[in-house]
Amino acid sequence: MPPTAAEEAEKGDRPAAAFRTDEFRTGRPQIVGPDTPESPFPIALAGQVQKGFGRGGKDLGCPTANLPDESITPISSVAKTGVYYGYAQEDIQVLPMVMSLGWNPFYKNKCLTAEIHVMHDFKTDFYGFEMRALVLGYIRPELDYTSREALIEDIEVDKRVALNCLERPRYQAYANDPHFSLRSRLVVL
Repeated sequence: MPPTAAEEAEKGDRPAAAFRTDEFRTGRPQIVGPDTPESPFPIALAGQVQKGFGRGGKDLGCPTANLPDESITPISSVAKTGVYYGYAQEDIQVLPMVMSLGWNPFYKNKCLTAEIHVMHDFKTDFYGFEMRALVLGYIRPELDYTSREALIEDIEVDKRVALNCLERPRYQAYANDPHFSLRSRLVVL
């Protein structure tokens, strides 16, 4: 079994990631995982959104909400680095999300991060707000890239795969999970 993200972080140095190849790109499925989430999923995360590196929205066209280190322990202790899908709640809306858990090798990060991209066009940032997320499945391993364009291309595929996975009825039910705030909810799909 591959080491968890937490086990990698304990080693003190960033693990090497495989480079994305054309073969990987052309062979990607449009839906992944079983029809019902299986262990270790769902994994609940919650934390106050903090400023990250500022490159998700500006450099990659994919704004992310960065959770504090202590709030990613539930996933980093049971999951490997890579790209995941599920739902996230910002304010009253529960929305589909895709999340990167890892070292972001293209940018040579020195620390493990969880960066959530909520699939909605927000008009403002939500730094300082509480975000809750349920991680429901794994899309692919963390990869390194030879170009920013290749990274962006895979991010766009990841988003489509996440949406396809969440269309399955057993996954849709998690949008109303008690993990999300008991305040009035508006589910947007």
